[in-house]
Amino acid sequence: MLKEKIFKYLTEAAALCSIIFLFGIIFSVFKEGYVIFSEVGFLKFIFGKSWHPVYSPPEFGILGLIVGSVIVTFGALIISVPLGLGSAIYISELSYPKAKEVLKPIIELLAGIPSVIYGLFGMAFLGPFLARIFGLEVGLNAFTASIILGIMVIPIISSISEDAINAVPKDLREASFALGANKWETIIHIILPAAKSGIIASIVLGFGRAIGETMVVLMVAGGSAKIPHSIFQPVRPMTSTIAAEMGEATVGSLHFHALFGIAIVLFLITFFSNLLTEWVIRKAKGKK
Repeated sequence: MLKEKIFKYLTEAAALCSIIFLFGIIFSVFKEGYVIFSEVGFLKFIFGKSWHPVYSPPEFGILGLIVGSVIVTFGALIISVPLGLGSAIYISELSYPKAKEVLKPIIELLAGIPSVIYGLFGMAFLGPFLARIFGLEVGLNAFTASIILGIMVIPIISSISEDAINAVPKDLREASFALGANKWETIIHIILPAAKSGIIASIVLGFGRAIGETMVVLMVAGGSAKIPHSIFQPVRPMTSTIAAEMGEATVGSLHFHALFGIAIVLFLITFFSNLLTEWVIRKAKGKK
C-alpha cells in the first residue's frame, strides 16, 4: 500500500510539473510579446511588410516572415504527402514481409537524423546543385528549404498513415475481394477512405513539424525578410528570424519584444494545428 501511494504521488507530481512548465512558458512568452502589440498594434505587426527592427525609426511588420513560413511549409507538404502516403501504402499493403522489415526502419531513420545535418546537406550539396540546374544566382531559397523539410516530414506522415491503414478491419478487405475488386480497387475505394481520419491527422502533424522547424530554414532558406515573388527567391521564416536575431537583440528593447511577438504568432498557429489534429484523432476513434 505504501509503495502504491508513493507511486501515485510521484506520478501526480510529474503531471503537475508538466502543467506548471507549460503554463509558465506560455505566460513568459505572452508577457514579453504583449509589449510589441501594445506599442505597434496587432494588425500592423501582422500585416506590415517591412521588418527593419534596428532602423531609426524601426519597422516591425512580419507579413514577409509569415509568407516565408507558409511557402516552405506547404512546399514541404507537397513533397512529403505523396511520398509519405505512398510509402505507407506500399509497406502496409503491397510489400513482402522481408521488404517491410528493411524499408520501415530506413524511413524511420530519417526522423532520427539531426536537423543540422539536413541543413549542411542543403547548403553544401542540394543548394549549389539546384542553382546549376535552374540557373539561379542563389541556391539557398524557399524551394531548397521546401525539399529538405519535405524529406524530414516523410517519416511522420508515413508512420502515422501506416498505423491508420493497418487499423482498417480485415473484414473490409475480404468483403471487397469477395465482391470481385482487385488489390488496387480495394486500396483506393475501401482502405484509404476507411483510414482517412488517421491520414489527415498525419498530414496535420507534418504541417506542425514543418512550420516549427528552425535549424534547416535558418541554414537553407536564404534569410531574406521580404515577401518573395517566386519560390526560387530567398525567404526568412518566423523560426529562423527568432533564432538569428535573439542573440543580438537588447533585452527589454522593442526588437526583443518583437521576437517574442513572432513567437506568439507561431505558437497560435501550432496550437490550432494541434487542436485540429486532436479533433481528427478523436473522430477516427469514434469519439464525440
